[in-house]
Amino acid sequence: MSSLYIVATPIGNLGDITFRAIETFKSVDVIAAEDTRHTLQLLTHFEIRKPMLSCRSHNEADAAQKVIKILDEGKTVAFASDAGTPGISDPGAVLASMAREAGHTVIPIPGASAFASLLSVAGPGGKTVIFEGFLSPKPGRRRSRLRELLSTGWAFVLYESPFRIVKLLADIADIDSERRIVVGRELTKLHEEIVEGSATQVHSIFSERTKILGEFAVFVSGVKNAQLLEEETEN
Repeated sequence: MSSLYIVATPIGNLGDITFRAIETFKSVDVIAAEDTRHTLQLLTHFEIRKPMLSCRSHNEADAAQKVIKILDEGKTVAFASDAGTPGISDPGAVLASMAREAGHTVIPIPGASAFASLLSVAGPGGKTVIFEGFLSPKPGRRRSRLRELLSTGWAFVLYESPFRIVKLLADIADIDSERRIVVGRELTKLHEEIVEGSATQVHSIFSERTKILGEFAVFVSGVKNAQLLEEETEN
């Protein structure tokens, strides 16, 4: 049996790619990618040329069968999503599962992740953090899920586009105006920005902007996390 490598790639700054990721791309026989055009730009930057195969979220199961066929031939394959770690709000989970079920070795090549990057600068979060990723674009479903997440009392992390970030922040502020929020915009990129404050304060900051660009990761603090931190400090 052969090996499938799940490779994390930079979320913005190309300097964040690991030596191991580069060596893996150089060593495998085929590179599967969420978007071959996007990944080709990364590979070209590092002067890597390999046969490529598309493996998007909408055809991941079908593409996985093609990858497994290549693995069955004894060849090695690396998979990369557009940015960050595959399987975290990106394709990759289905491919990894199907390849392992087919008897192949699935090897993680860790690296950049917007989730981990934001957590590292968000401040105290306690031992429990829920990763939710993108919420539904439908207002009713988004607000319903936000109520559920906020009611758990735990911290959680969301991803959002520049087109809906103000609406998301407005919903959080409406449900729990004092909950602490840390927003990471364009993490690791040239115009990286970290904004912290209450839900109301952060919503006010972004709602006053006439133009919003970039991708967003949002850390919402947890009530239970804060209580546990106080107890640990007292002890």
